Amino acid sequence: MSEKKSTVAKESKIDIIVGLNQENVPVKISWKADDNPEAKSWQDTKAMFLSFFDSESKDTLRIDLWTTELQVMEMDRLVYHTLKGLTDSYFKATGNQELAQQMHQFAQYFGEKTEILPPSEKKG
Repeated sequence: MSEKKSTVAKESKIDIIVGLNQENVPVKISWKADDNPEAKSWQDTKAMFLSFFDSESKDTLRIDLWTTELQVMEMDRLVYHTLKGLTDSYFKATGNQELAQQMHQFAQYFGEKTEILPPSEKKG
């Protein structure tokens, strides 16, 4: 990797605040990011998935949180859109069209099963 590509030219901060109830269950999640021009202040959300790849252990460290207000239908939508986004990211990073297509098919299946998407017509 060239020196230019691995040198930090800028830093950007993302802040997350999780409000917990007496049982340590999330009841409020808010976030803001320096580079989000649309959000001048904290944005509330009902759920978040955050993953980090640990280069030493070669494992993924995750923080998956949702508030008590999140409905099952909303979790279905979050998972569906996350699957679609992971598919796009995977293809962009690897160029592996075959596996990306399989991931896309599963995301489509998930969307139909959770009724986020209308059922596709089967060719036969």
